[in-house]
Amino acid sequence: MLRPILAAALLALASPGAATADRVATPAFGPELEGFDYPFPVKRFTFPSQRQTLQMAYLDVPAETPNGRTAVLLHGKNFCAATWESQIRALSAAGYRVIAPDQIGFCKSSKPAAYQFTFRQLAENTHALLAQLGVERPILVGHSTGGMLAAHYALLYPKAVERLVLVNPVGLEDWNAKGLPPISVAQWYQRELKTSAESIRAYETATYYAGQWEPRYEPWVTMLAGLNTGPGKEAVAWDSALVYDMIVTEPVVYRFPQIAVPTLLMIGQKDNTAIGKDLAPPEVRASLGHYPELGRAAAQAIPGARLVEFPDLGHAPQMSDPEGFNKALIEGIGAR
Repeated sequence: MLRPILAAALLALASPGAATADRVATPAFGPELEGFDYPFPVKRFTFPSQRQTLQMAYLDVPAETPNGRTAVLLHGKNFCAATWESQIRALSAAGYRVIAPDQIGFCKSSKPAAYQFTFRQLAENTHALLAQLGVERPILVGHSTGGMLAAHYALLYPKAVERLVLVNPVGLEDWNAKGLPPISVAQWYQRELKTSAESIRAYETATYYAGQWEPRYEPWVTMLAGLNTGPGKEAVAWDSALVYDMIVTEPVVYRFPQIAVPTLLMIGQKDNTAIGKDLAPPEVRASLGHYPELGRAAAQAIPGARLVEFPDLGHAPQMSDPEGFNKALIEGIGAR
């Protein structure tokens, strides 16, 4: 229940004697984020996958004045469809139908106990959803891990994508090749079981928001912390571990020259994301996550790609400066 949670968080932050936002009790949400409301009606797509029946939650927001185009927003690892709220409203107002799914293993979608997470599988799931909705050539906007997914989707279905937008995608470098030590699924699982509001807030401040925390980010901390500490926390942590293994072992950077879709890169220059880099030796850690260099290299590798840089923003420019980001996004996809 987003708005009551936000109000409580802001009140606690403003109250005398509240040393940190951690004094706000984190609610416990169900394994499919039961108890946390999205800003738009949630729909569900039921489909068979890997010998089981799964449900993918998604938002489908119509255009205010339709221009005949559809934008599909693919969230990152620690994000959900709801975190695209500002972009959904801006795109809808600009004439776009907007679809924002929660991928399997995330947020309000199914948390299978046994599932082979691959970017190909998530792309196939998303393609099946769009086929069900009658969407043939969407504009794909992928952020972070969703950027890796969007790139794989464009490689799998090049004729079914109008444009590709990659927002601070991970996968711009091969961390294993650069010296990241092997990390087992069991290790990822134990790390995920320790997730708390405090650890989420600290990581997001340093990486997503370039060291600048604002109270308006608090609902998204509550969303993740409540999901990771709720009654389904083991299932959530296990799927999260499988996803981290997928991210680290399936870099897409080597296939950038094969992307045959008009591509826009939108890169916050103060991003330093590199999954698992805290487990790497200091000299390796220092060499990872240099997004100014990585973004420019990706723009050169992807045929005809255009690059938009946000000098003062981190891993989540769409959340740090939604007005500026939305303007750049709509301008970037406006010309056919």
